[in-house]
Amino acid sequence: MNPLVLFFLSSLFITSMSSKVEPLKNTSAHITVMGLVYCDICSNNSFSRHSYFLPGSEVRIDCKFKASWPKTREQISFSVNRTTNRYGMYKLEIPSVDGIACAQAAIDSSCEASLMSSSYKACNIPGYKSTTDEIAIKVKQQNLCIYSLNALNFRPSKTDAGLCGN
Repeated sequence: MNPLVLFFLSSLFITSMSSKVEPLKNTSAHITVMGLVYCDICSNNSFSRHSYFLPGSEVRIDCKFKASWPKTREQISFSVNRTTNRYGMYKLEIPSVDGIACAQAAIDSSCEASLMSSSYKACNIPGYKSTTDEIAIKVKQQNLCIYSLNALNFRPSKTDAGLCGN
């Protein structure tokens, strides 16, 4: 083979190997669903100075996400139970879901949290039992979505008039 042709072909090969390859766009979403559970001491559906967060409470999380692929549309649904941590917070982390562009469209997703049980006998009457209201934080570049659901609460069976008034 002619050395000039060999040099030309090898330089093309080296150039093609060293050229920057564009990475494929990541279509996997990282999704976090979270919320709080508290004891509403005054039974007024608000967090007062006498209220406190409830560790050990059981919460059910139901979510639906629609996956968007070029040729198909799929819906992913799941239900899980979570226990609140020592700060009264429950959290579900979904590391990756292929095909869901959660940062692009909030219409294609929904989550609901429902109270299951309280770990405190003195505060175990459900107040706000379920919620679908959320604040969604979305980062398009990383396809990261955080769904922070409104707080849920339990109440005591009797309101303490000394603490809360009439």
